[in-house]
Order: sequence, then structure tokens, then C-alpha cells
Amino acid sequence: MARRDGANIFDILQGFVAAQVLLALIEMDVLRRLLDGARDAAELAVDHGIDVARMQALLQAGAALDLLRLRRDGRFVLARKGAAILGVPGLEDMVRHHRVFYDDMSDPVALLRGEGETNMARFWPYVFGQGADISPEASARYSDLMARSQVLVAEDTLRAVRLRGVRQLMDVGGGSGVFLSAALHRYRSMTGVVFDLPGVQRAAETALTREGLLGPAGRARFSPGSFRATALPTGADAVSLVRVLYDHDDDTVRDLLAKVHAALPAGGRLIISEPMSGGSRPDRATDVYFAFYTMAMGTGRTRSAERIVELCQQAGFANLRPIPSERPYITRVVTANRA
Repeated sequence: MARRDGANIFDILQGFVAAQVLLALIEMDVLRRLLDGARDAAELAVDHGIDVARMQALLQAGAALDLLRLRRDGRFVLARKGAAILGVPGLEDMVRHHRVFYDDMSDPVALLRGEGETNMARFWPYVFGQGADISPEASARYSDLMARSQVLVAEDTLRAVRLRGVRQLMDVGGGSGVFLSAALHRYRSMTGVVFDLPGVQRAAETALTREGLLGPAGRARFSPGSFRATALPTGADAVSLVRVLYDHDDDTVRDLLAKVHAALPAGGRLIISEPMSGGSRPDRATDVYFAFYTMAMGTGRTRSAERIVELCQQAGFANLRPIPSERPYITRVVTANRA
């Protein structure tokens, strides 16, 4: 028991280094280079102007993390886990983005005390603003990174909920429309609206056009606005909030849920999908990673399904139902209806 506990403690201690090894492999395109076949340290070292011994250390570390595999001839090939990283849309960009998060986590006590503005808050001005206050560049940066990582979230959300019978779905804070596009492709009789900041409109309409959903005969449209500043459009009989609530504090969430309730007809559906805390049963992925990620954003909070249910009840929703997920580190889902 003591030996196992010691190994687990050391695994926690070296976690930061493991993440930085992954970052180095991605920054130097080592994983993608190995897609073309086996390489040794000398070959890769020349490509990047790095000492051979240090490149060997990086490759050994990658193999120890099961991202690479060391062959008997001393060359390295891509392992299944390394190949999986390349196959997940947006994962490489998220790893690169973690430089910003790691900088804030370098002084966790200062982060917990709320001392000064965080790098994450500067990176994500999107979550603080109201439409005109956010530059198109900032909105596009947020939406592009989220769109790349939204594919798996959309898949897991649509696996958890059925939208059969929904006439129109409004995806609030839907960015470039990744979730709405996936939903409309699955439910061919449904129409949809992306409601988000004006700075996102061009990227969203481009993406929806590419998906064949926007145009004279299209089933989707973009409605510009800020849920902080205005009421939500009416007309939809279902509203989705996909990775939206955890960007914001409780007061903002209460206001948003009240606006969603007002926009829906009686019986209208609400779908909330995002990583959620384990609550009374703390979860390694969400209560460690996402809890501190949202804390570093400045206004965010990773809530349990129970807390989200409570906030929805306060807004007047009924039939609250938390839905278990096979991959809680991707997302969990809570559904509700307007009474």
C-alpha cells in the first residue's frame, strides 16, 4: 500500500514535466514527423538544432509516456496514444495554448488569492465583454480554438440527448456553429440559430455555409447579440448552452438562465453541456484541471451537475435530469424543460 501511494504521489509530482514533454513533442512536430516512419534522435536533432543527447532524452520521455515506442534498432515510432493525439481535432492547438495556463499555475497561491490579472483573463477577453467591446480578432481567436476542440463535445452531447421532435434549436454562445451544425446534420427536419457576439458572425456564417446550412434554402442562421446586454431571441423550442456556463460567475449564469427561460415556450427544452465537477465525489479531470482552468479565466467556475440543477430550478425550469457521460473529461449533460 505504501509503495503504491508513493508511486501515485510521484506521479502527481511529475505531472507538470510530463505535460511539458508533450508540449515539446508538439512544438517541434516530432509526432507528425514520426507519421512518416521511424526516426532516431540524431535525425530529429539536426532538424531542430538540438543536441543529440537532449533529443534522445525527449524521445525517451515520450516513449515512457506511451506517446512513442522505442524499437530494437534504437529508432522511435509513433505509438497508439501519440497517433490518437494527432487524430483529435484541435488537441495540438490546446496543448500549445496551455503555455498561458501554465504561466498562471506557476504561482498557485497567488491564483487562489486572486492577486492581479491572469494571463488567461487577457487571453479570453471574450467572456468579459459585451459585443462592441471585443475586437473581431479576440472573438475569432476564441471561436477558432473552441471550434477545433468542440467536435468531441458535440459528439458526446448528441450521444447523450435526443432532439427528435425539436423544431428549432438556438445555440447560445455557439461560436462558429460546430454544435449546431452537428445537430442539424443529425436531425434533418430541424432548423437552428447561433446566437453569439457580432465579432463571431463572419466566422460562423462562413462555417455554416461550408456545411451547406446557410443560404436561401438553408436551415441555419446567425443572430448577433450579447446575452449580457439584451434579451434572447424567441422562436426556438430548444436552447443549448455548450461550454458556456463554466465561463461565468453565478450572477451571470442566473441572468442567462432567466433569459433562456423567458425565450422558451412552455415545455421548451434546455440542454447544458460542459465539463462538470464531481461534487461530493471529486473527479480527477474536472476538479483538478477544469476547476483551476476556469479559476484562471477570472470569472469562470466548474460546477457540479447538482449545482447546475439548483441554478436551473431557481430560474423556473423543471424536469431536471443530469445525464452520465462515458467521458466526463470531455463533457457532461444536464437537460431541463420550461415549466
